[in-house]
Amino acid sequence: MPSSSEISVNDASRNEKDLEATELNSTERTRILRKLDVHLLPFVSLLYLLSFLDRSNVGNARVAGMSTDLNLVGYRYNIAAAVFFILYSLAEVPSNIALKLFRPSRWIPTIMVAWGLVMTLMCLVNTFQGLVVARVFLGLTEAGLFPGVTYYISLWYPRVERSMRIAIFFSAATVAGAFGGILAYAIENMEGIAGLHGWQWIFCLEGIGKLLCATYHKVLIERERLLVPVYAIALFTPTIINELGYSAANAQLLSVPPFVCSCIFTILVGILSDKYGLRGPFVIGGAFVSLLGYLTLYTQKSANASYAGAVLAAIGVYPTIAVDLAWASSNAGGDVKRGVVLAMVIGLGNLGGICSSFIYLDPPRFHIGHGTIMGFLSLSILLSLFAMWDFNRINKRKEALCREQGITHAKKDEFVNMGDDSPLFRYTI
Repeated sequence: MPSSSEISVNDASRNEKDLEATELNSTERTRILRKLDVHLLPFVSLLYLLSFLDRSNVGNARVAGMSTDLNLVGYRYNIAAAVFFILYSLAEVPSNIALKLFRPSRWIPTIMVAWGLVMTLMCLVNTFQGLVVARVFLGLTEAGLFPGVTYYISLWYPRVERSMRIAIFFSAATVAGAFGGILAYAIENMEGIAGLHGWQWIFCLEGIGKLLCATYHKVLIERERLLVPVYAIALFTPTIINELGYSAANAQLLSVPPFVCSCIFTILVGILSDKYGLRGPFVIGGAFVSLLGYLTLYTQKSANASYAGAVLAAIGVYPTIAVDLAWASSNAGGDVKRGVVLAMVIGLGNLGGICSSFIYLDPPRFHIGHGTIMGFLSLSILLSLFAMWDFNRINKRKEALCREQGITHAKKDEFVNMGDDSPLFRYTI
């Protein structure tokens, strides 16, 4: 193992290959993985929590009065929510390439400082146009974190160990949803202080928090080393709950339980996915649970039933994202290919943020939004079934080839540079 001050992408790549290729006894393997868990996961999870706070706090700010103060009539809020994802999606592949070229200890704190400054200065926004510009730059500066850290995790951990770790990392998004509601509820009481509205203080304090953490993590890293439904939940849960008849303050607090439940289920599903070595069935199962939640939201008029539907929708969809990313990283052979594939999957998925910004248009029932999400979830189930069938078909073809040509793992060095094209490579189902 490298010392904590020598962590790099190349070290991580070698570590993953060593763990997969070297025969280790269970005690030694567990010790290495636990050391990685202590040195890596808590810090990257905190980073993603802060990042997800930024992209979801606009929903809390809307409920806290931003729509009135900035005159966000018609499609204006939807536009402000959507523009974030344009450069966010486009910049993810270049950012992962930059991560490969620069040390993570330099690249990640740099983008943290940039997005912390943008978020802090968002408290000065006083027009719709200013909000749109700020959201565009926020998307650009945040783009590198999620794909970069997911790629980094995939380099350090063997394929069979990734789902739980990515689930723990991604569960920070659900914690952010819960914490964001509580934080927004508290910050709203700062209305009028220093001439700022409560929603402006949401942006200001969260931005300052990012800047402080960027400085801390610069030192720390040097020392230590489907997404449409997801964004619909993150951006519109406070609004949906508010439209059910709850006050703005109560809507902020009631947005917490769905995210808390999602956090628990995200980690649990990640553990089970690694235990059984399966990805597709857990993606399908989660999408189906979320589909039931949205069906409840679509059909039920009762506030209590609709709230239960919102909880079901969240606990179903969040676990699928972590497993999906573990699935993509496991089935892309080679470090560079894996980095690009992850960035593309996340980048294309984040375009769903644009879609989700324009489908919640008909309160209080939001039939258009819920119906669209049900369509995407159904498509996700069908495509996952096809992927499972296709990967199984390719695996059987490779097994037949190995039998015919007498290819065994004793010859693995001959195919080491072939990635997932190697006849010895087996796709995860």
